Amino acid sequence: MVAFLLMAASCKPEVKDDKGQLKYFDIKKYFNAEALRLAKQYPHITKTVSYNGQAETKTVTIKHWQQEFSSFIESDINKPAWRDSYVAKANDSAVTYIASDTTLHTRKLEIFLDPKEKDKVTRIEITNVTSNMLYKTKEELVYVPDSIYIIQKNQKVRLLGNNNYKITGKFK
Repeated sequence: MVAFLLMAASCKPEVKDDKGQLKYFDIKKYFNAEALRLAKQYPHITKTVSYNGQAETKTVTIKHWQQEFSSFIESDINKPAWRDSYVAKANDSAVTYIASDTTLHTRKLEIFLDPKEKDKVTRIEITNVTSNMLYKTKEELVYVPDSIYIIQKNQKVRLLGNNNYKITGKFK
């Protein structure tokens, strides 16, 4: 019974405002659309993967962009339980969502917009934090369309120490 309730709770629709629009920027929709667009373009990427300072760089062609963008997609803040959990600040060139609840995974989401084309995203920055008695993980994500994406993660595991991961993908 408990498993059914948890599964049902996870299937609830996203947070919508009085007009039926998503309350916050739809990060999931944006990155799914980017994944489809890039899958059609088939761009070459100079990808650097680093673990605790040891780096390896290769030129690759990403076949599964949704998987590559999974950390970005999982940073979706449009969940019913989080209806009033983010404070939005906006100006002409950016919208920033900051978590008012420090237990939420996604703590900060910044969407930078082209000043001339208000609907055109020029950069996305996300800060995610997960913490419990065993470990603390801080993840910083950056995406600049057709330029670069960065996934940087610092994990502090009790009794095992720190691990640092960084993935950088530069579009050719």
